[in-house]
Amino acid sequence: MTEKISPESLPYRPCAGMMILNRKGQVFVGRRLDMVSEYWQMPQGGIDDGEAPLEAALRELEEEIGTRDVELIHSLDEWLTYDLPDDLIGKVWKGKYRGQKQKWFLFRYLGEDQDINIVTRHPEFSEWKWATVSEIPQLIVPFKRDLYETIIQRFASSL
Repeated sequence: MTEKISPESLPYRPCAGMMILNRKGQVFVGRRLDMVSEYWQMPQGGIDDGEAPLEAALRELEEEIGTRDVELIHSLDEWLTYDLPDDLIGKVWKGKYRGQKQKWFLFRYLGEDQDINIVTRHPEFSEWKWATVSEIPQLIVPFKRDLYETIIQRFASSL
């Protein structure tokens, strides 16, 4: 019999999240390659040991969208968390984490759309688009909606 993992016993995975705005104030979202669903997300990724959150954010941008042609507008001082749904606990991130604690950054994209390349060495997105800020909560997987609404509230004065 397999022992059920208690989510409370697992730590949060440290992660950097990026809200990227184009010149029109729209937000970059990508559809995950590893999940067959209608949901989208903003770029995000793990923070390596000894790596500063901003360094991780810029590295992840290059890894996920092929460019780091951005300028920092704002960053959140606090870490935001979300928990995985029960059916994903023990399955993602080798079963080591209950969810993520994220440091979020708001960037202005300085390049052109054609400079974005999601076909990177380790692709994460099958497609991407620009969405309005008001569309974001409905595009996101339901277990992250509260988190995304919080991010939008925290960045509201800079959007």
